[in-house]
Amino acid sequence: MSIAAEIEAASVDTRDDQRDGHLRSADFFDVDNYPRLTFKSTSISKVSDTTFDVTGDLKIRSTTKSVTFPVEIEGQATDPQGGRRIGYSARLRIDRRDFGLTFNLALETGGVLIGNEVDIELDIEAVASEATSST
Repeated sequence: MSIAAEIEAASVDTRDDQRDGHLRSADFFDVDNYPRLTFKSTSISKVSDTTFDVTGDLKIRSTTKSVTFPVEIEGQATDPQGGRRIGYSARLRIDRRDFGLTFNLALETGGVLIGNEVDIELDIEAVASEATSST
């Protein structure tokens, strides 16, 4: 089993158009040159009946780093069409500087405008597919 995800960097939405535009600029995601953020798992380890550690390569801009997402199964059910659905959640904190996102502004009162820690939160619903065999 493996997990792969691709997110369009331009899809960032913080509910503030001006901030979103800045995040899409070369100061941050540079969506014109790096249109996607990607993740591809390298290992999945069962921690308990409802939790897993998913380790893989996270690529933001031109930098790829190995990260581990702690993943929790939130529940499962059969939908009205008979499909088996499973909900997952994952939370991870990264240092944005590790991915080349170093833009910041000094404040007149001291300190800087932007913190270095970024929380990545994922809520995923997966639908199991039927296994097929070829003859």
